[in-house]
Amino acid sequence: MKERIGFIGLGIMGRAMAENLLKAGYPLVVHNRSQAAVAELAAAGAIPATSPEALAQQVDVVISCVSDSPDVEAIVLGSQGILAGARPGMLYIDMSTIAPATARRVYAACKDKQVAALDAPVSGGDIGARQGTLSIMVGGDEEAFQRALPILQIMGKNIVHIGAAGAGQVTKACNQIVVALTVQAVAEALTLAQRSGVDGAKVREALLGGFAQSRVLEVHGQRMLQGDFSPGFKLSLFRKDMNIVTQTGRELKLPLFGALQASGLMDALLAQSGGDIDFSAVVSLYEQLSQTDR
Repeated sequence: MKERIGFIGLGIMGRAMAENLLKAGYPLVVHNRSQAAVAELAAAGAIPATSPEALAQQVDVVISCVSDSPDVEAIVLGSQGILAGARPGMLYIDMSTIAPATARRVYAACKDKQVAALDAPVSGGDIGARQGTLSIMVGGDEEAFQRALPILQIMGKNIVHIGAAGAGQVTKACNQIVVALTVQAVAEALTLAQRSGVDGAKVREALLGGFAQSRVLEVHGQRMLQGDFSPGFKLSLFRKDMNIVTQTGRELKLPLFGALQASGLMDALLAQSGGDIDFSAVVSLYEQLSQTDR
C-alpha cells in the first residue's frame, strides 16, 4: 500500500510536483496559503487541510516546497505546525531551498519528536517539475533516504543522497552559483555576438555542439534570443537563493566573487523589472549597456 503523503506549498514548482504524486496514485493531502491551487488539486482528488498540523495528522509522509527559511520554520515549528500534529515514525521531506543551518535545526527538532527528516532541494525549474525530471539533492539519514526514494523518483530522475542533514542545501547553494554564473556568461556571449553583427542564434547552435554546451545555454539561451522572460523560476526567489549562498560563504569566511557579482546583476534587474521575471532577462541589461538590439 502506498504511503499517505501531505504536500505543503503549491507554487510553480510544488503544484506540479504534487500533481505528479496524484497521477502516480499516492493518497494526497494538501495545504497552501493561496486556496486556488488547493481547490484545483482537490478537484483532481487531493484532500484539503486547514493547517500544517491538520495535514500532518492525516499522513505518513509530509513534503514541503515553500519560499524561504522562515517559512519552513513556521510550517514545521509553529503552534499549528507539522510537529504539532506529527506522530513518531513520520517522515518529513523539505524540498524548499533554505539555509543549511536552518535545515540542521529542523532536522534536530524533528529527531526530538521521533520524526525522520530530509532536506531535499531541487533543480530543474518548472519544466523539470512538470515532467518529473528534477535533480534532487538530499541530506539526512540513509534509512530515511531509502524510505523516501520511491516518492522522490516520481518527481525527479537524478536523485543523490549527498550526506548528513544540511548537505542537500549546501549542494543546492553550489548549484545556484553555477546556474547564476552560467546565465550571466550566456548573456554576455550572446550580447558580444549581436554587437559584433553575428547571428546570436547561430552562435548558440554552434556552442551547443562544443565544450560550452549546457542546459542553461540550451534553455535560457533560447529565452534570451526570443525575449521570453516568463519565469521558469522567479528572479525574486533566485535572489533569495543567492543570499543563502553569500551568507553561507560569510559563515565559512569564503570569498565568492562570482556569486557576489551575479547578485549585483540580479539587484539591478530587480530594480528595473521587478521579481516576477526569469533571470535570463539579465541579457537586457547587457543590451542596454552595449546599445545592442536583439
